Amino acid sequence: MKVHFIATGGAAMHNMAIALHKKGFAVTGSDDEIFDPAKTRLEKYGLLPENPGWFPEKITDDLDAIILGMHAREDNPELIKARELGLRIYSFPEYLYEATKDKTRVVIGGSHGKTTITAMIMHVLNYLKIDHDYMVGAQLEGFETMVKISDAPIAIFEGDEYLSSPIDRRPKFHLYKPNIALLSGIAWDHINVFPTFEIYVDQFRQFINLIEKDGSLVYFEQDENLQMLAKEAKGVKSISYGTPDFFIKDFVTYLKRNNQETPLMVFGEHNLQNIMGAMNVCKQLGIEENKFFEAISQFKGASKRLQLLEKNECTSIFLDFAHSPSKLMATTKAVKEQFHRRTLVACMELHTFSSLNEDFLSQYKGTMDAAEVAYVYFNPHTLEHKKMKEITIDQVAKAFSHKNMVVFNDSEKLVNTLKSTDWKNKNLLLMSSGNFSGIKFGEFARELICK
Repeated sequence: MKVHFIATGGAAMHNMAIALHKKGFAVTGSDDEIFDPAKTRLEKYGLLPENPGWFPEKITDDLDAIILGMHAREDNPELIKARELGLRIYSFPEYLYEATKDKTRVVIGGSHGKTTITAMIMHVLNYLKIDHDYMVGAQLEGFETMVKISDAPIAIFEGDEYLSSPIDRRPKFHLYKPNIALLSGIAWDHINVFPTFEIYVDQFRQFINLIEKDGSLVYFEQDENLQMLAKEAKGVKSISYGTPDFFIKDFVTYLKRNNQETPLMVFGEHNLQNIMGAMNVCKQLGIEENKFFEAISQFKGASKRLQLLEKNECTSIFLDFAHSPSKLMATTKAVKEQFHRRTLVACMELHTFSSLNEDFLSQYKGTMDAAEVAYVYFNPHTLEHKKMKEITIDQVAKAFSHKNMVVFNDSEKLVNTLKSTDWKNKNLLLMSSGNFSGIKFGEFARELICK
């Protein structure tokens, strides 16, 4: 098979390119800019384009498939050429379904926790040596790539509700048609695509309707919207999960079940809910509960999901992908509860379309209240780049309504503030889908911890 990737440098796209290369496909690709880690990883497998840019001459009629990434535009010259030649053009999720349509497909969706739940299930299957294909939105320990396509009978996908491609406006998770589906919760996100909460909720309703006949829906029972959608669901088995009993001792969380206490390497009520969701999915795959908990006790978490960057005897520094209001609140609360005797400094970057939208800012009220000190950063140039209306420091501070908050629009001032802080008996939580305009998180954490 000969496959060409348009916009091969994306996080999911370059992983798919590597996965197909390892499967024995002839893979080529183009992009106008490719950054690390994609650049280094594509180069390792001989898949890095010789030059940046778009080259219509690469598009020939002997290609079996074109895979189109979200980074490309509709007027992309390679896409135009592919259409002229009548080649089969797939979005990333469309091709993923095509490659796994004869397998048992598990799709993990929801506004929060889907990467972590997907990672938990993959960890358990790996621990129990059960072969499976997968697609997950983070680099995981024990897995070389974020995408695997093989002859395995099971496929585990993280089901993102964002758009599939520039020419396919369907949410990605609508294309996977799962046999087993999980929904972790619904909290309004992607306001630039789904302008009302009702429209956003309807994407999950449609997802449930796309579950294969006699399939299963696992859902978080404490979410009112999911309760409603589960009641509406026809022709599927609905399985609910909630928050298990647990306690915290010496900075370790223990899960209580059947008179047993399982120590975990992750923490936070949200993660405990994620574990119960993952367990119910694994039960549908035939995995016994005791085997599941044996495996999950060794789960360390996914990259940028409450990831411990550095620690010493009096300070821990965490990094999380949290950027939406629900994620922000859950993550901040989790760190404070786990280390309740330490002062928590929570630092968040407004980086996405939704978070930088002045009409959406009010959704952040109270989301960082669990932290004694709160810092919020946004880059005015990001607003310019996204062609969005300006917001002010006062607008952001008013929206969050935190009693001890400082808002920054200069990354250097934020960095200097963090560097000048006495971190004794304090924890730092960094939350962003970006990098605070250039912070190298590992190096920065080591610098702070070594003060």
